[in-house]
Amino acid sequence: MPDADSIGTVGSADCGDMLRMFLKFTDKDGKKVIDRASFQSFGCQTAIAIASMATEMLKGKSIADAQKLSAEEMTTDLGPLPPVKIHCGQMVEGALRSALDEEEKDQHSNPVDTNTLASSIVTPSSKGGKIKINITQPENTP
Repeated sequence: MPDADSIGTVGSADCGDMLRMFLKFTDKDGKKVIDRASFQSFGCQTAIAIASMATEMLKGKSIADAQKLSAEEMTTDLGPLPPVKIHCGQMVEGALRSALDEEEKDQHSNPVDTNTLASSIVTPSSKGGKIKINITQPENTP
């Protein structure tokens, strides 16, 4: 979503999944509400399904109402998750909270970064951000 007002990114070191949540807000009766939500995911089908459900649930919600959503609420329509997939809902909840926290900050002083997850991994940051890999060969010891 190139015109997102807020973006939250979260990853799981346990499984290697990453998820970015994009939010676009509108004014409804003098109250800021979520107009659109979308996501980008490097993850399993469960994470993608939960994120998709969350984007539908978020439409029309105020920031306060969206902050109250839990991982359990976002996964209810999918049925019980296997224990090894519970973290997928928590990851989606974390990306949502990250985006909502970002929205609460002063958006005018910090422009929104609309880069994709892939480009943020391969594009060096202005802080240096390059990864240097040194390959060492074992020494031949007698």
